[in-house]
Amino acid sequence: MLTKEQIAQRIAQEVQNGQYINLGIGIPTLVANYIPKSLDVVLQSENGLLGIGPFPSEEMVDPDLINAGKQTITMVPGSVLFNSAESFAMIRGGHVHLTILGAMEVSENGDIANWKIPGKMVKGMGGAMDLVASAENIIVAMQHCSKDGQSKLLSKCTLPITGIKCVKKIVSDLAVLEILPEGGFLLKERAPGVSVEEIKSKTEGKLIVPDSVPEMRLS
Repeated sequence: MLTKEQIAQRIAQEVQNGQYINLGIGIPTLVANYIPKSLDVVLQSENGLLGIGPFPSEEMVDPDLINAGKQTITMVPGSVLFNSAESFAMIRGGHVHLTILGAMEVSENGDIANWKIPGKMVKGMGGAMDLVASAENIIVAMQHCSKDGQSKLLSKCTLPITGIKCVKKIVSDLAVLEILPEGGFLLKERAPGVSVEEIKSKTEGKLIVPDSVPEMRLS
């Protein structure tokens, strides 16, 4: 199975030149460390920063410079700071090309639940609902199963929905999957050492398996 860093490394391969990208809390923030330097992309944080760099080394930490997940970050040349109103105007105006989010559940139709577990304390959904409603492309970074071994790729989400039919691709610790327009998880790649049979057994939703499923390559 992939580590969180390897999930981020694989997602970085989906990034295209010229994109404005929002990185959600958790695994998605790690993607900033793996984007090829040859690509000209701009990372956005909804708390008001455009131009996020890699995570800082210890001597470069600035406690006043944080992302939406309250992690310390760096800024690249040309970065700008602004208030939340301007940040969400950018998001709601459709100016974010790619959003990378974590998820608690994803359905075979592309629905995502990623902000609330009933009965547990939640500070709020943050910008997740705006992001899934506005971005051109949404990729989910997640663990394939919960801590108790239950699949998180479902026929229907059981937790409160963040967005409906919005997820395009999932990179889990077991596989890369695409959501088909007609519904279903199309298995595109499997993690090194992971069999198709294991992915089948851990996917509760409809899984479409091609004749050949390559092992994913991590550069």
